[in-house]
Amino acid sequence: MPTSTFFRLLGATLLFLAAQLAHAQYVWIDANGTRQYSDRPPPPGTPPHKILKAPGRLATAPTPEASLDAAAPVAPAAKPAVPKGPPTLAEREQAFRERAKERAEQERKEATEAERRRELAERCEAARDAQAQLASGIRIARFDKDGERSYMSDEEKAAKAAQVNRVLKDCR
Repeated sequence: MPTSTFFRLLGATLLFLAAQLAHAQYVWIDANGTRQYSDRPPPPGTPPHKILKAPGRLATAPTPEASLDAAAPVAPAAKPAVPKGPPTLAEREQAFRERAKERAEQERKEATEAERRRELAERCEAARDAQAQLASGIRIARFDKDGERSYMSDEEKAAKAAQVNRVLKDCR
């Protein structure tokens, strides 16, 4: 009968766990300076700094103020920080909207930067082509608004080469 052994073991484990819960869960120092142990909360007039252990709170060492005589004036202890529970639906929605806004702004910046890099690459490629044409030594023709062809002089080629070199300096 292996199942009866299993149920006996399960029952013993449950009794053991129930016994653990019956142990003193509260520890505090009373008005006479005596340490008290109980499964019930301390009396309502007990200051929070004299409660050493409570359910859901870690055990703390007694402080010098806790061992002082009750008649001695003691400065009130600072309120313990109330642990914040999980975020509400509205807080999670707000955080989601902020993340979405940041993501959209980041994508916009990346798109703007990619467009700027693309335009710079096109400008650099055009400048390299112009530099190669100017350095080739051939005659460079251009057409005016009437459609008549004219050729660049050596001075115009030098000015154009200087302009192309300034653009190429930005490309490096």
